Amino acid sequence: MRPSIHVALTRRALLLSAAAPLAMALPAAAAANVAESFVDDNIHKGLEILRDKKLNTVQRRDQFETLLLGLVDVRRIALFTLGQYRRTAPPEDVDAFVNAFKNYAAAAYQSYFAKYTNQTLKVTGSTERSPTDFIVQTLLVEPNSNQPPAEVDFRVRTDTGKPVLVDVAYQGIWLSLEQRDQFVAFLGQNNGNVRTLIAHLSELAVNLAKPT
Repeated sequence: MRPSIHVALTRRALLLSAAAPLAMALPAAAAANVAESFVDDNIHKGLEILRDKKLNTVQRRDQFETLLLGLVDVRRIALFTLGQYRRTAPPEDVDAFVNAFKNYAAAAYQSYFAKYTNQTLKVTGSTERSPTDFIVQTLLVEPNSNQPPAEVDFRVRTDTGKPVLVDVAYQGIWLSLEQRDQFVAFLGQNNGNVRTLIAHLSELAVNLAKPT
């Protein structure tokens, strides 16, 4: 069996937060700069929350979740990760899955990023896939380390009128693609029952939210 869903997500999840408006008619260079600034600014906002020792556990969790969910197009990502099961699942199960995915992703991202509060991300450039679709390249740098920086790419879409994060790649492996593989494999082993996947993600979210 493949690695657990939690391991696959937390291994490669990386942080961003609240979105800023974007005019649809911006030239490509300006739009790319907006996407890069969006990534750069929100990485630092998220890390500042996790580093803030004046916040208690609940405050840190709530503020981080608010920033994260303001950035990520959760529904778009969740529907993509269901793969072919999105077409056959009842609409009420799809909606329940999106909600469970949201709660799990918020808990998993925070659990992952708590390990990297001493590291920094440096934006190095971006690539335009289309006028509203950009890949922003960054390097994850560990201070006082001889290890080479890790390559982290963020896919930013602007077709809703503001930047939103729709995928993240760590060392060339895209998170949403791996999630889809994990979820589809899980559903294949459970007769395509989306409710079973919902229960599994909900249990993981609860366990991740527990103080360590």
